[in-house]
This record gives sequence, structure tokens and C-alpha cells, in this order.
Amino acid sequence: MALQLPIIDLSSTDLTSNAESIRQACLDCGFFYIVNHGVDLNLMQRMFEESSKFFSLPRDQKMKLARKEHRGYTPLYAENLDYASSPKGDSKESFYIGPLEGDLSNLNQWPPEGIIHIFLEYGLIDILLSWRPTMESYYKQVLTAGKRLLSLVALSLRLEENFFVKIGALDDPMPFLRLLHYPGELESSNEEVYGASAHSDYGMITLLATNGVCRDKLKKPRVWENVLHIDGALIVNIGDMMERWTNCLYRSTLHRVMPTGQERHSAAFFMDPNPDCVVECLKSCCSESSPPRFTPIRSEDYLKERFRLTYTT
Repeated sequence: MALQLPIIDLSSTDLTSNAESIRQACLDCGFFYIVNHGVDLNLMQRMFEESSKFFSLPRDQKMKLARKEHRGYTPLYAENLDYASSPKGDSKESFYIGPLEGDLSNLNQWPPEGIIHIFLEYGLIDILLSWRPTMESYYKQVLTAGKRLLSLVALSLRLEENFFVKIGALDDPMPFLRLLHYPGELESSNEEVYGASAHSDYGMITLLATNGVCRDKLKKPRVWENVLHIDGALIVNIGDMMERWTNCLYRSTLHRVMPTGQERHSAAFFMDPNPDCVVECLKSCCSESSPPRFTPIRSEDYLKERFRLTYTT
């Protein structure tokens, strides 16, 4: 069953119409498409090509860039998003790239020249020479699209267009680009294996590709609906932090990736705010009959706890 999602044209000058479409999507299922988002489609294709090159490398070479400070490589089954349904862990490998500017930019891990020389022994000449500049260019373009989109999200919440700027959320924000690879062939096992088991994202908004959505997190059994691919479009979903900000008015929807028997690549851009930004119920999202459900919390404290639980289980 395919889920019909609204398509938001970021090039439109009708901000009110776009904001209302986003509001309805976020009230309904928390997912929508954006087109004319400013991300060059040729660059997007190059990003996927470079991502594929990295994941095709021998495991021992990839592990030289193993994840530290939430940057770098995570191997297959290293992450578990839903231990109850997938105790083995998720069948995916990934690579995290954090902010490119500011004091924390030096925490990013990049394939260094020394590793490139080692790769030459495998006959993989020039395999990663364009890797870093391609990823940096893609990161910057999606970040710009994400900031434009957040201004529409603010309008959809009956707030000023620059609300998230005024509260400091976009002052040295902490977005992460995550490259993902789902192998086509899986190890034989009696357990059901997921590319990404059922989860909701942790931050404000995510610009991503996914192939399964469950609108009602509490409903048993869960009913899953497919999100179809649209050429040139990015799929956007609301994260848990935005759900918390909006007092559960906007929905952070469960989604998952199912194995298809074919190799897949995707890229998710997690738009997260400044670490010191306080996430607290918006005045437009609470009332006497609907008081705040959550206590205020620093963005960094909230995200650290969520990641700790993800990687310690």
C-alpha cells in the first residue's frame, strides 16, 4: 500500500500555501516530498557514486575510519533501532559526516592520502580522490535546503518565519549527513532481518529516502505503508525533537527499511539544532486543555541520550 504524500515546491513564492500543506502533512503522517529544493541533481548522483565506491572497499580499510564522536564508519549490524524485532541489529553499514564549520569540524573523519595509496594496491586507482569535495558540496546544499524548509515549518506552526533563527537553533547547528548502504545478500538466519528496523528519527527534520512508514506508533499490529520514490524529490520527515517542540501536534512517524534482495544506497540528512538550544513546548502548541507534555531540555543532552541507547543495546 503506497502512501500519498504532498509535494512541496520550495521554489514557489506562495509561502502560505506551502506552509499549510506542510502543516496538514505533519498533522497527518509527518512525511512529505520537497522538489526544486536547490540540491543539484547531478551532484546528488555523484554523491551516490562516491558513496558506493567507499562501501565497496575491503572491510579492514573501512574500519580504519570506524565511528568516533558520531563521525565515520559503522559496519553491518552495529546499530540496533528496535531490539525487540531485530535483536541481531540492522543490516546496513553507514558513514557519518558532521558539521563542516566551527570548533567541532575537525572531528570529521575523511579518507586520508595514506589510505588512498593503500587502495592503489587493490587496483582502485583514484577511487576516493573526489570523495571529500563531493560530500562537502552535497552537505552544504542540503543544509541550505533544510534551513529554507524550517522557515516554512515555522510558518506552519503559526510562528514567525525566522523563529528558529531567533531562538538560536540555527546558530552553529549540528546537522549530520549519513551515507547508507544496504547489501543485497544477507547472511542466512532464522531471525527476521531489517535494513533499518522500526524507528523514528531523533532530531528536528530529516531529508531522506525510505521505503516504509507506519503512521500510528501505538497501534498493534502496526500497519505499514510504502513511500514511493519520485525522481528529483527529497523525502522529509518530522523527528522526535520537533514532535517534542510541538507538544505532539506534529508527528514523528515510525519508518523502516525492508530488505529487497537488491543492493541499495541512500543518504539521510539530519537537521539538528545548536547543542545549547533549549527544546521546550511552543506557545502555539499548548493551552489549558493541552498543557506541555515534556520538560525543557538542551538539544545536545536529548540527542546524546538517544544515541547512547541506540549503540549500547
